[in-house]
Amino acid sequence: MSRWKLTALDMDGTLLTSDKQLHPETIRDIEKARNEGMQFVYCSGRTIPEIRLYRDRLPMIRYAVCMSGSLVYDFEEERILYRRAVEQKYVMRIIEAAKADDGMIHLLTDTESVVRGDQVTHMADFCRGEYQDTFLATTRSVTDLQAEALKYESIPKVNIYSRSPAARVRAYENLKDLPLTFVCIEEASLEINAQGVSKANGMKALTDHLGLRMADVCAIGDSENDRSVLQAAGFSIAMGNAEPSIKELCDAETDDNNHNGVGKAIRMCM
Repeated sequence: MSRWKLTALDMDGTLLTSDKQLHPETIRDIEKARNEGMQFVYCSGRTIPEIRLYRDRLPMIRYAVCMSGSLVYDFEEERILYRRAVEQKYVMRIIEAAKADDGMIHLLTDTESVVRGDQVTHMADFCRGEYQDTFLATTRSVTDLQAEALKYESIPKVNIYSRSPAARVRAYENLKDLPLTFVCIEEASLEINAQGVSKANGMKALTDHLGLRMADVCAIGDSENDRSVLQAAGFSIAMGNAEPSIKELCDAETDDNNHNGVGKAIRMCM
């Protein structure tokens, strides 16, 4: 029996291979550990629809700390357990900031993933080509994102996908004084959440719901948006493909995401 009652799994760069698939051995190792009493939770920047793409192969994972911690979801009961979102007035500012360099806005609502139809068909232009199939399968396209945003009092997460790292810097500079949380990920993407949102705080909401402590959590991740939960967890494991700064803060290191690094990490936790 593992001393860690809950294992938090980042998705991109961790649970998923570089081509956004589940390694067969990773599925096997999660199934085995679950049968031996270990619980798992998705801990991802992804939306609920994006996580659902993998639910048929990992039905044993009931909970998701998603959208970088702004929303916690129970798949069995189909309900939101925790939510903290960006106010509409700030969403409008974000959309305006992205326009300066013709960046792509991604609205992550409670139940949907919304993008502009003329942008989603060429994700490579926004340094997100590896996500093309996922976006075509999970997003709803609209012609006017500003009109769409006005339908919501608040939205859990907004992403800007820039055409270059320099464009991302310019977008951040235009927004950095707002009371929001910003995280730079991958080549040119900017994740934006309400102030105080983090994977650690989302996980804390889930552990409170389950009657657990953060000291009971083993967290596995690879990038800057995993930092908070890796620091807060009782035990942290960096993927072999993790950023150097992430490896430095973790308790252990496993193999990369293309060679069942999560499976090896799970065995460390058992």
